Amino acid sequence: MNKVAIITGSTRGIGRSIAVFLAQSGYRVVVNGTNQSLINEVLQEIDDAGGDALGCCANIADPRQVTALIDTAVAGYGQIDVLIHTAGNLRDQTCLRMTDEEWQSVIDVHMNGAFYTISRVLPHMTMNGGDIILMTSTAGLTGSIGQVNYSAAKAGILGILWTLAAELKKYHIRVNAISPAALTDMTRPVIEHLREKYARRHEPFPAFWQVGEAEDIARFVSALLGQRDSSLTGEIFGVNGSKITRWEKPRPSFSEHHIDEFFTTWYRQKGSN
Repeated sequence: MNKVAIITGSTRGIGRSIAVFLAQSGYRVVVNGTNQSLINEVLQEIDDAGGDALGCCANIADPRQVTALIDTAVAGYGQIDVLIHTAGNLRDQTCLRMTDEEWQSVIDVHMNGAFYTISRVLPHMTMNGGDIILMTSTAGLTGSIGQVNYSAAKAGILGILWTLAAELKKYHIRVNAISPAALTDMTRPVIEHLREKYARRHEPFPAFWQVGEAEDIARFVSALLGQRDSSLTGEIFGVNGSKITRWEKPRPSFSEHHIDEFFTTWYRQKGSN
């Protein structure tokens, strides 16, 4: 029987590409979003290509709606093998000007949404194992000015990743994260603004913002799910077009047993860098 994959936020961008690609690869797919007409569009696209999918309109920032999403998947397909959390939003602002609502909205969708979906999926995965794939970002790995809410949420995803990779290994559930760089509805306005800015300055467009397509992420997700290595868990993969990067978990840089010695070493290393 074909595996069942739930993809949150799969009516646009990366989530939609993953849903369509996995359906074409033989997965039974649960499409999720907050706009029923967009869900219907994705379902029709999958159906036209001969795939099998069902939809559920649910806001994953609301735990009750997440419960309904998981119940819909189980009622329709009887199992859940894969959870891919791509749902996201942006409320960019400097910390000095950020409102409580702008902060909470992003935390709710990205990080709380990850917890709500995972916690409700796990009872259906612990018997036969499965895969959980989370979306992080370079904002969570290195920080991003004007995105303290988004950076915090994506860094929080890493804590979830490393904890659950260890916690769920005994159930044969792999947990991995992807830091995607792709042109989507969410990133396009930012990239186009920056492209215009650098053009006005007659400066080259930074390589960092030269990103791939959402389909590149979908192809990598499919390949990752196809790996049979049970130890392939707790990893972070950067995906930008054809370029795949493995990010390492933070580790101690140096230690000293006295405060003065610590700062002496600090300044010495800082100077050498």
